[in-house]
Amino acid sequence: MAENECSGAGHQAPTLTAAPLSPIPRETWEGCSVLLDINDGDRLVFARLSPAATLKIGNKKCSLGPLMGCPFGALFRVENGPGGPYLARCSPSTSAASNNSMQESEKGNTTENNRDNRLLIDNNTAQNLSSNDIDTMRKEGATGDEIIEALIANSSTFGKKTVYSQEKYKRKKQKKYAPKVLLRRPSARSICETYFKKFPARTGFLRVDTLSLLLCMANVGAHSDVLVVDMIGGILTGAVAERLGGTGYVCSISFGATPYPSDIVRMFNFSNEVRSRIVQIPFSDLCKSHESLESSETLLNVKESSTLAESSSYKNSIAISAEPINQELDLMEDQPVSNEEMLTFPANSEPNPLSSNSCSTYTIDCKHENNASITHEPVTKGRRPPPEIVDWWKTNGFSSLIVAAPESDVGTIVQELLPLLSYSAPFAIYHQYLQPLATSMHRLQNSKMAINLQISEPWLREYQVLPSRTHPLMQMSCFGGYMLSGIKICNSDTCEK
Repeated sequence: MAENECSGAGHQAPTLTAAPLSPIPRETWEGCSVLLDINDGDRLVFARLSPAATLKIGNKKCSLGPLMGCPFGALFRVENGPGGPYLARCSPSTSAASNNSMQESEKGNTTENNRDNRLLIDNNTAQNLSSNDIDTMRKEGATGDEIIEALIANSSTFGKKTVYSQEKYKRKKQKKYAPKVLLRRPSARSICETYFKKFPARTGFLRVDTLSLLLCMANVGAHSDVLVVDMIGGILTGAVAERLGGTGYVCSISFGATPYPSDIVRMFNFSNEVRSRIVQIPFSDLCKSHESLESSETLLNVKESSTLAESSSYKNSIAISAEPINQELDLMEDQPVSNEEMLTFPANSEPNPLSSNSCSTYTIDCKHENNASITHEPVTKGRRPPPEIVDWWKTNGFSSLIVAAPESDVGTIVQELLPLLSYSAPFAIYHQYLQPLATSMHRLQNSKMAINLQISEPWLREYQVLPSRTHPLMQMSCFGGYMLSGIKICNSDTCEK
């Protein structure tokens, strides 16, 4: 056996250009994607910033122009001006000051702990300020804070409530009369949390802790060459590219002529250096022998027929694309941006698992001034790797493998892709159900292609951390999918060949 065949996973593909990496921008710019957090997670919006872009908050329509040039993490508040409502930047010190005052009141006055709300009756007579009075204050140019102070002053029961109830009352009125917008950077964590909160089926029910565990078990780091099977919209490809930071390569492989949709990659605001490291290639171009190519084609034909026979709703499944998509877009090139491009997650929306099983069918709503909705086709074409890089991968193999294919036979996919890895290379396979991973683990044990095989179930519990009120959250997701991990080895049959 040759020495370079067992060199392990700590190798690096030859670099064609050694351009210096540009620093990550801390401020927004025109055309960048942002995540707008409205009222502490009540509504999450992915938006593309432009001078003509607008955002509707309640019954108010505000321009997103003031957000350009501001640092990520800036806080804005909806204010009323002569030209209508607008987003004004505010300091987060006000909320911190209110929390500090609440803690000081708890320490200074011991009678607060003995007071409760048992004598308060909600009969809609405690508030002396009518809606007409509030409308009059708005017409006179009163700010949201002034309206909230007026409501507190005219409430006959506010002083009788506990400190906790008073803070809840203030937050409730603030969300109605002075909504806040937090400008967040789209990252692997924020994007994964947003999709899992509102539309988990579009990302294969992938939770953020599961995503981090996938990257950890696959040993994704600088100068790694990661082979990715991403059938969950591109969140896995974007997370790996973000971890690499412009070094190494992310090779997204597809079992067909049409690459899998990767619309989510556009939300990461990757630089040209990072985007040049994301490549897409069909499995046939990486096959080392004609026999493996025939087996992969047989896998596709069997999977397509079985999928179509199960249900007609899987006709456009992301596993295998049977029909070519007419529109061809380049994932690695900048596209012209319309007036406003955003993917909105309203607080009262409920996803339909039957209609959103496939990531290839979901679209991004682009709303213009006339509220006309335009549908963008998913990305169908990406940058191909240079031929010398492909030849190097065929000779030395990839450093790791990550698979997320909810609608495919992961066992067959792993057996087809493991020969493309270098020896001692780790791999991680995600699935929302346990049985496909158990079957794949049994196949790998019988074929003796990998060691250290284990199936993990991530577990996550969120806590509310507040003074005298630290406890787990009332509503949490107890399911984060399953993950099969292992290390590829060279068995005796492979060495003889």
